[in-house]
Amino acid sequence: MRHAYITATGSHLPGPPVDNEGIERHIGVVSPAASRLGRLVLRQNRIRTRHYAMDAEGVTTTTVARMGADAARDLLARAELSPSAITHLATATSQADGMVPGLASGVHRELGLPPLEIASCQSVCASAMMALKNAWLQVAAGEHDASLVVGAEFSSRYFRPGFYLETDTIDAEGRLSGDADFLRWTLSDGAGALLVEPRPAVHGLSLRIDWISLRSFADRFEPCMTGGIACAADGARTPWSHHPSAAEAARRGAFTLRQDANALRAMLPVWLGELMRLVDEGRIGIDEVDWFVCHYSAHSLREEMIRLATRAGCMIPEDRWFTNLYEKGNVGAASLFLLLDDLLRSGRLTAGQTILCAVPESGQCLIGYARMTVVEN
Repeated sequence: MRHAYITATGSHLPGPPVDNEGIERHIGVVSPAASRLGRLVLRQNRIRTRHYAMDAEGVTTTTVARMGADAARDLLARAELSPSAITHLATATSQADGMVPGLASGVHRELGLPPLEIASCQSVCASAMMALKNAWLQVAAGEHDASLVVGAEFSSRYFRPGFYLETDTIDAEGRLSGDADFLRWTLSDGAGALLVEPRPAVHGLSLRIDWISLRSFADRFEPCMTGGIACAADGARTPWSHHPSAAEAARRGAFTLRQDANALRAMLPVWLGELMRLVDEGRIGIDEVDWFVCHYSAHSLREEMIRLATRAGCMIPEDRWFTNLYEKGNVGAASLFLLLDDLLRSGRLTAGQTILCAVPESGQCLIGYARMTVVEN
């Protein structure tokens, strides 16, 4: 096995930044009651600006595949190789533009690259780690010398009022169920891209991928974040395709994105326990981490993570945490790539530093960690 390096990064955030006062101009007003609850959610997540792939009238302006391709073009403008040298493409998303085909096919088409191997990873946030690990192993094994990794999300398309009105998701007073309302005010759109090669970039800094660990705990948890599933008051879950018609599935709220906040918080100790396992195995030392690049969906979850890590004795000092959540929002499967892009461009990295990446996923309890080392050719 040979080493593999992240040699270039790119990003694409559609439209101008949208502040908290402008959210409903883009995703629309469901009801006064829903707006009041949304303001409470904003106090919890503390996101100040985000980006939407729809204009101020709520009209969509792009696609998931096109955003992914735009992030890749941003990367290729700075990469030290020709686009034709890329022979592998791995993508990550919670949902592509359609149910089929996979996102990688769409990004490949948008970029117009020659025929190449592709891999479409679909989950929630941790699909970014899945795609990156796929690329890392392909390059490390000598299968490919240039792998493009793309993460893209278009969450806001599910947040327009028409996806809630006249469905079981909203009650007689116009209030959305809490598991739906939190995501409406937290998720946003965009894409990020990484290039993985078997050697560092000639100029500037690269990130050597030392290892990537992914572990699912779905054997212990019911689904926490869902889409395409109708959730009844008694906890029963029915896939959209099990309803007698698409219209009935929509009326039951099957096309609503949901996240169970109580189940999410129950996962925090499991995610922390996985970090402690990696420490016990000698794969990472808390004191050797120079930068902790952790994707978290809201500031309130960060505070809970800090409280648990401090009690467990494995707290990485906060001055080593790097985040862009408050300015760029929670962009799901694109978040890790946007974080690494911003960190590499920040001017704060030096050769020899150690980066620990963490991407917890609430879908059905999944956690990904990755260790990287900053290198300079």
